[in-house]
Amino acid sequence: MNFLCHAMPYFNDPLLAVSTGVPDWLSVVDRRIRARGKLARVFLDSDDNELRLVALGVIRHIEDDRWFHSTQAFVETNLRLAVELRELLPGDAGFRPTFVGHVLIEMFLDAYWIRDDRAYCEEYYGALRSIPPSTIERCVNAITGKPTDKLVSTIERFLDAQFLYDYLDHDKLFMRLNQVMKRVGLTLLPVEVLQWLPEADKLVESRRQRLLTPPDATNPFPPIPRA
Repeated sequence: MNFLCHAMPYFNDPLLAVSTGVPDWLSVVDRRIRARGKLARVFLDSDDNELRLVALGVIRHIEDDRWFHSTQAFVETNLRLAVELRELLPGDAGFRPTFVGHVLIEMFLDAYWIRDDRAYCEEYYGALRSIPPSTIERCVNAITGKPTDKLVSTIERFLDAQFLYDYLDHDKLFMRLNQVMKRVGLTLLPVEVLQWLPEADKLVESRRQRLLTPPDATNPFPPIPRA
């Protein structure tokens, strides 16, 4: 899942909602610092309510990713996208097509909610504005045991950029996708991938309900509008 899908089920508690983004922010700050579930669970009974909620947000992120990535819909869709990408990227039969397919699924799912109702994204960014980044950094440093002073600036840049809205436009989404590629040290994607995005978009949207349904058939998200 991406930032918005992770946060939406927890909008009733802004700190919990935005804390679901902690593992992804840490991947930008320093990939050696990990907010692991085992470390976060230590703080679930903390008397420090902020620390408890940030820890719970980390755990929710991990648990939601676990069921999401294990669904048949995700596995099948990611495989289909990877196969199509390999046809666009001659000689690239390794990690990159699978990684790109994975990231695209998550970007598209966020984009659909924003397209349905921009209020979802506005509520997310509003929640983030209501929480001092220093609060999140303090709690994350306690959870990981590996202090960083870069999380505040990372969150501030994330809030200023508001790049989730870019997912609605294929040109901007492609630019953001290549930013991810650069950050993880992979070769940038050629323009042929941009031209293929509408096809990928249709595939992911056709499986949207299945992708967002946990194995226990509960549904933590708002109803998906009928086409």
